[in-house]
Amino acid sequence: MKKRTFNIKSVLYAALILVATVSALYALSLPKININSQGVAIEGYDTVAYFTMGRPVMGNEKFSYQIHGATWLFSSAEHLNLFKTAPEKYMPQYGGY
Repeated sequence: MKKRTFNIKSVLYAALILVATVSALYALSLPKININSQGVAIEGYDTVAYFTMGRPVMGNEKFSYQIHGATWLFSSAEHLNLFKTAPEKYMPQYGGY
């Protein structure tokens, strides 16, 4: 019977391909968010205010939250908590583009 030997380079190459594939799939699954040069979404406006107050309101860094690679600012702790419970409900469609 012939003995099989594993080539370590082949095993490492296969592992590298697997890691790269999983990383790419993970990156594709995250929503793309339009951010400014400081990493802030929707130019610092409180996204929840559009739903609760019906108008744009500037957010405050005191009430900030990071998700999907973006920092979101809110005008109040109440709006921050609403966003935390259901971010997809309050995020702009198509990532704000």
